[in-house]
Order: sequence, then C-alpha cells, then structure tokens
Amino acid sequence: MVKICGIGAGYVGGPTMAVIALKCPSIEVAVVDISHSRISAWNSEKLPIYEPGLEEVVKQCRGKNLVFSTDVEKHIFEADIIFVSVNTPTKSSGLGAGKAADLTYWESAARMVADVSKSDKIVVEKSTVPVRTAEAIEKILTHNSSKGVKFQILSNPEFLSEGTAIQDLINPDRVLIGGREGPEGQEAVLKLKGIYDQWVPEDKIITTNLWSAELSKLADNAFLAQRISSINAMSALCEVTGAEVSQLSDALSKNTKIGPKFLNASVGFGGSCFQKDILNLVYICESNGLIEVANYWKQVIKVNDYQKSRFVNRVVSSMFNTVSGKKIAVLGFAFKKDTGDTRKTPAIDVCKGLLGDNACLSIYDPRVSEEQIQKDLSMDSEVKQVSIVRDAYDATKDAHGICILTEWDEFKTLDYQRVFENMQKPAFVFDGRNILNVDMLRNIGFIVYSIGRPLHQWMDNIPQP
Repeated sequence: MVKICGIGAGYVGGPTMAVIALKCPSIEVAVVDISHSRISAWNSEKLPIYEPGLEEVVKQCRGKNLVFSTDVEKHIFEADIIFVSVNTPTKSSGLGAGKAADLTYWESAARMVADVSKSDKIVVEKSTVPVRTAEAIEKILTHNSSKGVKFQILSNPEFLSEGTAIQDLINPDRVLIGGREGPEGQEAVLKLKGIYDQWVPEDKIITTNLWSAELSKLADNAFLAQRISSINAMSALCEVTGAEVSQLSDALSKNTKIGPKFLNASVGFGGSCFQKDILNLVYICESNGLIEVANYWKQVIKVNDYQKSRFVNRVVSSMFNTVSGKKIAVLGFAFKKDTGDTRKTPAIDVCKGLLGDNACLSIYDPRVSEEQIQKDLSMDSEVKQVSIVRDAYDATKDAHGICILTEWDEFKTLDYQRVFENMQKPAFVFDGRNILNVDMLRNIGFIVYSIGRPLHQWMDNIPQP
C-alpha cells in the first residue's frame, strides 16, 4: 500500500489530501501539522476552514484511509510520497523584503524530511514557490540525509479557487507535474501521475520539467490578476465616458480569444495568492535584471490599490465629503463568497480608509468571525468605531450608507424596502461587487453607486447639502 504524507494542514494541504484519500481508497493518507489546535479542528465536527463539500469528503474518509496528526516525524518516516503544502508568505524583512517569498517553513520541512527519512522518497512541491526552489530543496535533502537515501523532487502546483476548491480537485481543468528529465526523475513523475490517473482524464495531466511547473503557478496567478486589474481600469474609464462596464465585459467575453472569466469589475482582488505571487514574480524579474518586465507586473498591483482607494474616495465624496460620525454598514468581509478567508481582502483597506475619516462601521459577514475582523483591522475589542454584528439588517439599521464588499448570494435577496425604511436619509448604497439591481434600489429611494456605471446616472440624484 502506497503511503502519502501531506505536510501542512491549511487551505491547500487539507482539501488536497482529503480528495486524494476519497479518490484513492487503497492509499493511506496522513495530513500532519505542528499546530495542535489546527489538527484538533480537523479531527472535530467543526473543520478549521470552510469550503463547500469539504466536510462531506473529510467525514467519508477520516478514520479509514485519512488521518490528521501532529506526529510529523512518524508519518514522514512511513511515507513513500510527501506533499509539502506549507505557507510561503512574502518576506517582511531582510533581502527582498516586501517582494520575495519567505521559504523558512519550506526549508524547515525539507530539513525534517532529510533528518527522518531512512528510505527513498518522492517530495512534491504543492506550495507556490519561486522558480528554481527545487534546486535549493535538493541540496538541503542531499546534504542532510542518511547515507544511501535518495530523493526526487517534483513540482505539482495547486490551481484551486477558494469557494470551489473541492470541485477544482475532483474535476480539475488540468494537473501539472514537473520533474527532472533523467530516468529517475521521469519515474517519479509517472508514480505521481499514476495517483491522479485514478480519477483525472489522461489528457488533463500535463508533464513538464521542474522549472516550467514552478513558474507556471506564478504566471497563472499573474495572468488572472492582470485580467481583474484590466477590467477594473476600464471601469474607471466607463464611469466618466458614459459606458457601462457590464456591457463592456459582455462584449469582451464574446471574443473567443478573450473568454468570459475574470471580467467582473469590483472593488479589487484579494486572497492569499495574487498579490503575493505577483510580488514574487517582480522580485525574480528584478533579480535577473528584467526591470521592464518587473515594472509591468508591478502595475497590476498598483491598479488594484487604486481601485480600492477610488472606492473609498467615492464613498466619502458622495456623502457630502465627510463620513465622520456616520454609520456605514459593511456587508461582506471575506475576499470572495463561499469562503471565510480574509487574507488581503479589499475590505481591510476599504474599512481602514473609512475609519481614517472617522466613520462608524457596522460589519457583517456570514463566515468571518468577530475575532478575525478585529485582528485584520488591528483593533482591540474596545474600539467603539467598529461593531461586528451577525445579521445584515442589524448592520444596516440607522446607517447612512451601505458598502457591499463581498458577493455573498444572501445580499442579493435582502428586503431592501425594509433596509431603506430603517436607514438614515438620504440612504446610500455603494456596490463594490456589482451584484445588486440598481434600478430596483433607485426606485425604492436609494442613491446607488455601482462600479463602472456612468457617474451621471447617480450624481444627479444626490441631494445638495
């Protein structure tokens, strides 16, 4: 029986290993982490992360061929294949601070694998890492392992979207496996391919060299983020020219060379990957003297930051140039719907911008805890400017304005007549996700700002102070 050990029980490691266990019942899968609280949560009725379908998969496999454990050394020792899914954040200090990936956790994991292993292993990079990372990992493993133990490093980047991770794993659009081009490297590639073969069609499994696989993940996220910044840049132009960004997106999507994905204008992109991976790409380009290429990718992040600040400025300027002392309902804090993840969520910068003008915020998100919001806003529980509520109607009661910052489906179906009647007048709605029926809201009496719609459509309705 093949044994797999997944190091790291986070957003990537947990779901990935659970689906492998589901689809390969003859394989023993162990997910290990040094965090006792995280592993306890994976072994409980309330998992540490929310993903549609994840709970069902874990319950089906846990206790059979799927275990969650803090006994890291034991499961590394027993494993034939080791997936490493540890965090690779942006460095906060030292060389490359603010751009380069911090591989501290990766190096620590590699040293433990080398120290514990007494038999040959295949080590799989699942975390997003800079191109040529495998070279450094090989050196650590080779120079710190027992005599005679051999390692093969593979790159198998994840292409998951939070909110659809389980479906992305069960029915992926592609699986990418990169390995060394020699016989031993190719043998390792075939072994990993054999696992995915059990449920992924062969034409969706792509094999490359190590460096192409490592760079593909960075390029993938950079291209997707670029599309979001491109349509957001166009949304600003739409507002001042009379064009509508939704109509523009629809026209672009009909071009088969462009397609429909990632063309929804919004308050900006967030999540753990896009900004981190682009900054990593910028650093790699700069390190190799490709300054023009680095500057090109920097602009994707600059436009994203501009979109968030533009949204805050629109809120303040439309509410008579001040939100001081005014209650603003913030609906949604996660960076996207169907997840509780708040890493790099646009809501953080928007909220901080409004707080900077002394607004009073009432925040509601169906999946994000009060503790997480307080942590993200760097505030203590005594701050009176911010209240965190568990109901959208509580959040909007007596508010002067509403900011939609996450596209949760429930925000589309609220009783907006009831919301309007319980708000201060004039009542403003700032739709940062373009999910609401603007005409319906205006008929009720709201003054509505929707990203990428002509400004004259709503500015004419703003009462003069």
